[in-house]
Amino acid sequence: MDHAHPQKKFAVFFPVFLSFFVMGFVDIVGVATSYIKKDFGLSDSMANLIPMMVFVWFAVFSIPTVLLMGKIGRKKTVLISLCITSAALLVPLGFYDYFGMLVSFALLGIGNTVLQVSLNPLAAAIVSRERLASTLSMGQFIKAVSSFLGPVIMAFSASWLNNWHTAFLIYCVITILSILVLSSLKTNETATSETPQNPSSFKQLPALFNDRYLVSCVIVILLIVGIDVGLNTSIPKLLMERLDLDLDDAALGTSLYFASRTIGTFIGALLLIKLSPVRFLRVTLIVAILAFIGLMFSSSFWPLLALITVIGLACANVFSIIFSLALKHDMSHSNEISALMVMGVSGGALLSPLQGLITDQWNFTSGMSVILISLMIAGFISFKFKS
Repeated sequence: MDHAHPQKKFAVFFPVFLSFFVMGFVDIVGVATSYIKKDFGLSDSMANLIPMMVFVWFAVFSIPTVLLMGKIGRKKTVLISLCITSAALLVPLGFYDYFGMLVSFALLGIGNTVLQVSLNPLAAAIVSRERLASTLSMGQFIKAVSSFLGPVIMAFSASWLNNWHTAFLIYCVITILSILVLSSLKTNETATSETPQNPSSFKQLPALFNDRYLVSCVIVILLIVGIDVGLNTSIPKLLMERLDLDLDDAALGTSLYFASRTIGTFIGALLLIKLSPVRFLRVTLIVAILAFIGLMFSSSFWPLLALITVIGLACANVFSIIFSLALKHDMSHSNEISALMVMGVSGGALLSPLQGLITDQWNFTSGMSVILISLMIAGFISFKFKS
């Protein structure tokens, strides 16, 4: 594989990396929620049901996806996820109402769950062991680029195409292209398969919840994904309230957040070669807490943008560090732990509705305190991990 002709390498890696790009589509939920709230005059609690419809499925479908991979293979499982994603993206084009958007984002969440669980093992089946880490890192970078482009594509659709949800058509075309190119990819999964073939192995999963270390990891994953979604949905409204921007301009604040996360991923990858992951985790969470406190009370243009950038940089590597700590803790149950960590992504469904309820009851700043408390809990837990 490593000495293959460059054209052959491109033919192998392009379908996988394009699928990583599709994986980033789920992050449009934050900006889309702001547009949907505006279009249908929704309360914060009603609007924040939309992110919940995306992330609740990570708790439901993670383990069934691993079992499905064991039966039909990784490539077919990824193709199923892409088909579900394309169906999700078609819904708003024909049924643009509140219920239609709930259905669309529910399907998008299901498709993304299946994709996140199955795509990394597919990459493992087509690259050498030596190149797997760099391939997956590149995949995460491509996903981050997709997340960064989301608000830009939506702002372009709103400004130039006079309809923000025309962005769904653009995304759907890219997803269908991904299906076509992945269908042509030849894989030899049986030779390198690490997918558990025996469903009984997941009977051990409940026992993992007796391990306090792993429970701590799951809690931090739940919190950091919830924080990410909360920031995703809050940043446009924050900039609209504090700076009197219109939605199209304020939505670009989310792109700034994702851009800083993308840069933070690269910086973290370099620093973590020499630094202790646990110490790095503690320092970045402390920085994120201090920056977020500043964000809650700032009302000036440049300080707000600077604080959003710092928070994005600080939060960029939390998920990957926790995931690696969990796997290193018990390598003998790596498959079950991987499923457990992906289930933790459902944290995105937990904090957003709570934030919406508090905002409706009191005010926007009070709602943002949910994110601050979550950061503080994650920071506290980080000091329980051995450095």
